[in-house]
Amino acid sequence: MATSAACTKLSSLPRNYLYPFRRPLAVISHRPIHPYKVVAMAERTPASTSHSRNKHTNRLAAEHSPYLLQHAHNPVDWFPWGEEAFAEARKRDVPIFLSIGYSTCHWCHVMEVESFEDEGVAKLLNDWFVSIKVDREERPDVDKVYMTYVQALYGGGGWPLSVFLSPDLKPLMGGTYFPPEDKYGRPGFKTILRKVKDAWDKKRDMLAQSGAFAIEQLSEALSASASSNKLPDELPQNALHLCAEQLSKSYDSRFGGFGSAPKFPRPVEIQMMLYHSKKLEDTGKSGEASEGQKMVWFTLQCMAKGGIHDHVGGGFHRYSVDERWHVPHFEKMLYDQGQLANVYLDAFSLTKDVFYTYICRDILDYLRRDMIGPGGEIFSAEDADSTETEGATRKKEGAFYVWTSKEVEDILGEHAILFKEHYYIKPTGNCDLSRMSDPHNEFKGKNVLIELNDSSASGSKLGMPLEKYLNILGECRRKLFDVRSKRPRPHLDDKVIVSWNGLVISSFARASKILKSEAESTMFNFPVVGSDPKEYMEVAERAASFIRRHLYDEQTHRLQHSFRNGPSKAPGFLDDYAFLISGLLDLYEFGSGTKWLVWAIELQNTQDELFLDREGGGYFNTTGEDPSVLLRVKEDHDGAEPSGNSVSVINLVRLASIVAGSKSDYYRQNAEHSLAVFETRLKDMAMAVPLMCCAADMLSVPSRKHVVLVGHKSSVDFENMLAAAHASYDLNKTVIHIDPADTEEMDFWEEHNSNNASMARNNFSADKVVALVCQNFSCSPPVTDPISLENLLLEKPSSTA
Repeated sequence: MATSAACTKLSSLPRNYLYPFRRPLAVISHRPIHPYKVVAMAERTPASTSHSRNKHTNRLAAEHSPYLLQHAHNPVDWFPWGEEAFAEARKRDVPIFLSIGYSTCHWCHVMEVESFEDEGVAKLLNDWFVSIKVDREERPDVDKVYMTYVQALYGGGGWPLSVFLSPDLKPLMGGTYFPPEDKYGRPGFKTILRKVKDAWDKKRDMLAQSGAFAIEQLSEALSASASSNKLPDELPQNALHLCAEQLSKSYDSRFGGFGSAPKFPRPVEIQMMLYHSKKLEDTGKSGEASEGQKMVWFTLQCMAKGGIHDHVGGGFHRYSVDERWHVPHFEKMLYDQGQLANVYLDAFSLTKDVFYTYICRDILDYLRRDMIGPGGEIFSAEDADSTETEGATRKKEGAFYVWTSKEVEDILGEHAILFKEHYYIKPTGNCDLSRMSDPHNEFKGKNVLIELNDSSASGSKLGMPLEKYLNILGECRRKLFDVRSKRPRPHLDDKVIVSWNGLVISSFARASKILKSEAESTMFNFPVVGSDPKEYMEVAERAASFIRRHLYDEQTHRLQHSFRNGPSKAPGFLDDYAFLISGLLDLYEFGSGTKWLVWAIELQNTQDELFLDREGGGYFNTTGEDPSVLLRVKEDHDGAEPSGNSVSVINLVRLASIVAGSKSDYYRQNAEHSLAVFETRLKDMAMAVPLMCCAADMLSVPSRKHVVLVGHKSSVDFENMLAAAHASYDLNKTVIHIDPADTEEMDFWEEHNSNNASMARNNFSADKVVALVCQNFSCSPPVTDPISLENLLLEKPSSTA
């Protein structure tokens, strides 16, 4: 989005000095990804070894971030991001070397061992630069500034991000991973440092001017204002169709997914395709709807059967290096888990196929088992790398997750043949399905589990009932899990990030009711626990409560961004507010109390105060209060995570349907004005903003459906009616539940929407739960049983937008 002028003046050095490999290493999920595909990582080097940590200690030892602490014993004289480092650079009149990464980033570990633990490299950095380490998960605002710069200059980026800055923080030049020595005609990190030092000494003014110009141009490009207060009437529907059309053209009909390898599970694409299909179905275009849904079902099935899915322990890895979803980059990120659980829930809502609830439960049970702290907080990530044996110093990617054929045979005994056949396990290793899977033979003799055969067909081939076949697979997975649990575990990043917790709060809350539509006879096998869905609501409530206790100021109504041994210094960013508000709305709509609605409204007020551009429309990603953060960006790209603006518009639509009067109008007007900022993007590059396309269409719907449940919430009937209200897929539906006997609830509705309070009083029955479905200023006759409510909600709309 930066102008070409910004890109042409960013540096006086040859481009290959700055970005010698021209490929992202910890890849941002922006398309198109660099022409050099991210493959199974070559020349695997261990993460931080311990031989030097007693010899050196730097300022990072006082930090809380796991990533910064990993570098606390480097010989590099690291500073954390802050005024102390900036003042040191000004005092010494030297440039800053800024290194940004995160604790589970494989290539960040590689660069640490190769360069930052090297005494010679450290001397160059210490003599010629002030070196700053930033955890991108702790300071996404800082990362956004310099990642945007590198992307504008080179068309791609990734982590580790390596950028050289002037003492006033303007970017001078940058790249991602640099090897320590010159190779293949490309300069290594030491050569880069010498070139930058020489340029700083001889061409400082030109470098400084180009850095200032770059920031000026990027600021202008990334903070555009709306030319009107709302989108043209026809654009929401057109953008939705365009996005679906663009994604369909990139669909991989052989192996599922949208686009080529490396393949990322980008849930926002699935969400958009399902939403679009539902719109088509509602307007009688069932054939077109079916085509879109088939793409989604096949993609979700291929992902679940592939190696990107951890069959033994549950959850999903970050991405697949090949087109078959087989060999993954093995880190596990919380933001993937929450979004994927939600799209598998949506798939179940539309198909009633328990295959999808199995995968959803698999994800959520993994999180419950491995990723939740004692206070209910949900941790951020698990690393890809670990040692193969206790006491070893060399870490390898995937060591925790891969198996030899002999290991499987020794563990599973009589069922080894069945299991090996099912998961394509071979003595020579199974990473041979694609030339991209293991180009450097790193996994020779190793197996990444992948399902290539249909369970029903495999059971029939063995003359075995399907249930027995699945039970055997489950018991085998349990045995492998028990053995795997004794291996050295990958590093756990136990940082608590508000935005990512918001995504997962949503999935746990939604699962608590949607899963109640599973048939009572449904059986699950390990690693799925098969617990009562209501337990998932308890997880969501505990996570939200932790954030309120530890990361929310009741006086200022402001959030902090993250927590580890206490709140971080970083304030809450737009994504923290938007994603948490979304999770709180789901907490309420799927059965928890109005206290979450009260908090969601408070947070929306604060979000508007801190981030809303009242003149130009849209939300900035930061408050603008930190002078060291040089860009305020209005993010629109729905990538690995949805954009804060897309989620905010949906939140505003939902809030506008919950409250009444001028407040409802205010929310809708902000949503309209925000979308108008991104009019060009929606017109021309809808595929980049799939969730925003949904948001625009949701806002354009003339009358949102309301389901109002009235009754005592402690009853089983209430739980069943609430499950019925959520049994069908419809994102243009708001579920309100009111217990007229609850004074606090009634006070809330009297204040925020007196019509709901009146409906509750007029339809209350002491021994029944009453449901009304309202739309277009009229309500259905009340119903009192779940089946009637489900049927009522399945009726096709008489008119659509």
